[in-house]
Amino acid sequence: MQTLAISDLITATAGQAVATGSRAITAGLTTDSRAVVPGSIFLALSGERFDGNTFAAAASATAAAVVVSRLTGDYHPDCTVVLVPDTLVALQELALWWRDQLAPLHVVGLTGSSGKTSTKDMCLSVLSQRFNTIATKGNLNNHIGTPLSILSAEIGTEAAIWEMGMNHAGELAPLCRMTQPHIGIITTIGSAHLEYLGTREAIAEEKCTVARALPADGFMIYPATDDFAATIAASTQATPLPVGGCDSPVRALNVRSTASGSSYDLHIEGMGEVRVNLPVPGAHMVSNSLLAAAAGWKLGCTLQQISDGLSAASLTKGRLGCKEVDGYTVVDDTYNANPESMKAALHTVASLRGPRRRFAVLGKMGELGEGGIAAHAEIGMCAAGLGYAAVVVVGAECAETLALCEAAAETVPAMLVSTPEEAAAALRNLIEPGDAILFKGSRSAGMEHTMYELFPSLKNPQ
Repeated sequence: MQTLAISDLITATAGQAVATGSRAITAGLTTDSRAVVPGSIFLALSGERFDGNTFAAAASATAAAVVVSRLTGDYHPDCTVVLVPDTLVALQELALWWRDQLAPLHVVGLTGSSGKTSTKDMCLSVLSQRFNTIATKGNLNNHIGTPLSILSAEIGTEAAIWEMGMNHAGELAPLCRMTQPHIGIITTIGSAHLEYLGTREAIAEEKCTVARALPADGFMIYPATDDFAATIAASTQATPLPVGGCDSPVRALNVRSTASGSSYDLHIEGMGEVRVNLPVPGAHMVSNSLLAAAAGWKLGCTLQQISDGLSAASLTKGRLGCKEVDGYTVVDDTYNANPESMKAALHTVASLRGPRRRFAVLGKMGELGEGGIAAHAEIGMCAAGLGYAAVVVVGAECAETLALCEAAAETVPAMLVSTPEEAAAALRNLIEPGDAILFKGSRSAGMEHTMYELFPSLKNPQ
């Protein structure tokens, strides 16, 4: 956003310049007053626990401009002050304006119940083989994060992968309006967010907002095996592009899995086949990689560029990362969890070749509503049937996981502990070098704390 003029800021936000300073915008936008640098814009968001307007006067000492919804204190005379009715609306409108300045731009709009970030990471690696490409950073994928992601793009960017998250009906439409995708990806339609949306059918309806937002000359990419594949295809005027099925135009052949990843022959209709060495294990990761491959195909990447991109993909921390530490195989899938991703992780670790024994440390899954008890029980049943040496579940919400695990397989030790620290203490008496340990749970479960207690070197890797 370094090329943004003060007049453009005022026009895009439909704001009123109550003070015009002499500083030019030479840096980006931030909503954190602690991150203000010379030449930047400070936009004062307000929430239940804070009011950014109260920090705007201090930010004006350094910023080129501040955008506020109410005036507080004295502002530096060299800083422009823009007054708007609602700073969140102003942020989104500014992002929409900036998105138009970035044209022409290849945009992949990505959503799904699980696998979003891993698929985004793979897409970034693939498209970067041909284009100057950016992607959503971290978890900036909601009504605040998405406009910030757009505003971080620079003129000259050729492709963008913008991840879009939701947990309530109606949340994806404004994100699609801002991102204006030409290619859509739905990774899965699962059980995440049942607490707010009630049924998988309602989740599918909301996820298909991305499909409905695509232009007629766009492409809607999704797994051919998804329960709602037909719904996705029927929701879009773009060309449906199912992947991973037996007769799909993009599919994986001759898949071989190891503890460090998967290799397969990538088949793309009309292009041929190429070998892919995916640096992360799991059948679901192969599925995610096919989604990224399809996006690369439709944006003109060659087979070799797609293969090189997938083989070089680096996944965001906490997404099924597999590392050897002190003789142990540590599988870090701590970032988040829902029933589908939990089962996928359990199956992946169970199928690893090499470890002598396998252990699972499982935290709660959030946002499941009334279906939470049944969902946790289902995970217990799944773990019991996969040959784990022991399963440690953390938190009272996981009691049903424990009960079903014990009932389904009396030979599998299972224990319930209250905290991540207690889980670490319990595991110290169970694990030995040569074992594999899976750490998995929703973000609020904090399962990384158990992992770091046992393997401190993972907290601050050199």
